[in-house]
Amino acid sequence: MPVDILAALILTTVIQSLFGVGILLFGTPLLLLLGYDFSYTLSVLLPISIAINMLQVVKHYNYINFDLYKNILLYSIPFIVLFLFIITNIKVNIGLLIGVFLIFVALKNIFPRIEQSLRTMIKYERIYLMIMGVVHGITNLGGSLLTALVHEQGHSKNITRVTIAICYATFAVFQLLTLYVIGYESGMPYTDNRCQPRTG
Repeated sequence: MPVDILAALILTTVIQSLFGVGILLFGTPLLLLLGYDFSYTLSVLLPISIAINMLQVVKHYNYINFDLYKNILLYSIPFIVLFLFIITNIKVNIGLLIGVFLIFVALKNIFPRIEQSLRTMIKYERIYLMIMGVVHGITNLGGSLLTALVHEQGHSKNITRVTIAICYATFAVFQLLTLYVIGYESGMPYTDNRCQPRTG
C-alpha cells in the first residue's frame, strides 16, 4: 500500500475512534487532494468503513432503529447507486463538489439559520433521505446528513451509534457493488508503495 494512503488511513482511523466519524468524511477529500481519483478513493476507504462499522453493529445490533433503516434502504440506497453510477461515467470535478459540500457543513455549524433549515428538512424524512442518497452518491459525504438525522430523533447513545453504523456499512456495500457492476478494478497492491491511479 502506498505510504501516503497508509498515513491518511492511520490519521482518519484515529479521528474515527475519537469522534465516530473520519474515515469517509476526512478520508475522501484527503485522498482526492493527494491526487487519487474518486473511484480509487472509494475502493480504498469503503472496505475499511464496512469493517469498522460492522464491529459496532455486531456489538449493539439489538439497538438498531429498523424503521429508519428500512426507510434508508427504500429512499437513499437507490439514489446512492444511481448517482455513483452517473458520477463515475462522466467527467466532473469531484473535488469542487466535495469542497462546496464541506463549506456547507462548516457554515452549518457557524450560522444557526442554516442549522434550523436543515432541521426543517429533516421533518420531511423521505425527501431528506433522497437528498442524502444523492449527496452520498456524488461525494461520499452523505454520512454527515445521516448523523444529523439520527441525532435529531433523540434516541439513546447505543441506538444512535449502531443505527448510524449499520447505515454507513450498507452505504459502503452498495457503493462497492456499484463499482463492481460497472467493472471498476482498483488493482491496489497492499504489499508495496508503488503509485496508484491519480487524476490527471
